[in-house]
Amino acid sequence: MSPLWTSAEIAAATGGQASADFECNGVAFDSREIGPGDLFFAMKGEQADGHRFVAQAFASGASGAVVSSPVDGPHVLVPDTMRALEQLGIASRARVTAKVIGVTGSAGKTGTKEALYAALERCNPGKAHRSVKSYNNHVGVPLSLSRMPRETEYGVFEMGMNHAQEIAALTRFVRPHIAIVTTIAPAHIENLGSEEAIADAKGEIFEGLEPDGTAIIPFDSRHYARLRAKAEQHAARIISFGFNQGADVRCIDHLASANGGSLVTAQLPGAMLQYELSQPGDHWVSNSLAVLAAVQAAGADLAVAGLALADMGGLKGRGARHRVRVAGGEALLIDESYNANPASMAATLTGLGNARAERRIAVLGAMKELGEQSAMFHTELKQPIEAANVNMLLLVGEEMAPLAKALAGDVAWAGKFAHCASVAEASQRLRSEVRGGDAILIKGSNSVGLSAVVEDMLGGGD
Repeated sequence: MSPLWTSAEIAAATGGQASADFECNGVAFDSREIGPGDLFFAMKGEQADGHRFVAQAFASGASGAVVSSPVDGPHVLVPDTMRALEQLGIASRARVTAKVIGVTGSAGKTGTKEALYAALERCNPGKAHRSVKSYNNHVGVPLSLSRMPRETEYGVFEMGMNHAQEIAALTRFVRPHIAIVTTIAPAHIENLGSEEAIADAKGEIFEGLEPDGTAIIPFDSRHYARLRAKAEQHAARIISFGFNQGADVRCIDHLASANGGSLVTAQLPGAMLQYELSQPGDHWVSNSLAVLAAVQAAGADLAVAGLALADMGGLKGRGARHRVRVAGGEALLIDESYNANPASMAATLTGLGNARAERRIAVLGAMKELGEQSAMFHTELKQPIEAANVNMLLLVGEEMAPLAKALAGDVAWAGKFAHCASVAEASQRLRSEVRGGDAILIKGSNSVGLSAVVEDMLGGGD
């Protein structure tokens, strides 16, 4: 295979000056992620200047660097390394003939991106590319684009936002042929003010659609009409997905499967597909419908995509399931520690309620960026918690205080919950409470740090 980039191509894309000829097969801006043959971008951030780590990058095997000040070693000198990364991403997108798919939404975008990548990679092994981790912002998107091999046939890119107009900028880098909105929920409502504003911000993804592009939108959302009106301004085709009659890609039936996932029957335009979905929960059934809509729109094999959905493993921090050794046997640990908003909290609590277990324990961290409605949204978690038949509840974060107060006033919750002062306290309390046969859900916004609770539990076995 040809190299990902040559120094001449990097210089041409960025308008920079190459100090020497070199080739690279990867791109990174974190020196800790550099491997042999990678290109290192020396980015200047608020906390650190990447130029301080150029020597470390070369010691780790970097074949070259993009810098704004001359350094020892092969490099391309540019005025602004952030702008150069954007330009390299733009050049990468311009040189491929791949079908490019963009994914956004208030919840489920990373899982949908990973499932779609798994489906397309299964259809064309070695020819699919996607953004890794949650590289979905103004740095992560151009980085993910710059990593796309020139031989790519399918590219899948996640786009996120905290404010209006952020996705509008990202989608113009990605220029998707197919754009997906997974769902609309009150994530980042503190910054945007209303769910309608969130829908508008997510709908910005359609602004970058290529001519003859396809928009894929959630039919069951109460913001469906708003999203469709936005899509009609930019898309040649609009495909809806959901459970309700009228959706273009619709779940006809689904039931729990023996492996803890779902058996799904879906109706698509001109096709019907029965498949097993490894991930549990109605929200994953919905995600899978969006995936199938995109697979069909991209002209890939639906049956092969169905096989990929059956084989897909859980994602770290986003639904990965572990069996951990505890007093009295084993417990099921559901790791949802990476993110949380009211919609995803309710969905994963439903999943906990459906888990086969003698007892159910939930360790829930605060949901961030909910603004003036934070107290209401946290208090309203009481209903899905009770519906999931949670036997022990550990709350973390000051935003959980309104929920703790509501539970303290309910005699049925006496002795069954605790509002922990720290993650460490929650971890210690969980260790003392859990026993064989339990199912444990750990979920909260990433900044709460509940991943430490997961790591502590996994230290006892996986």
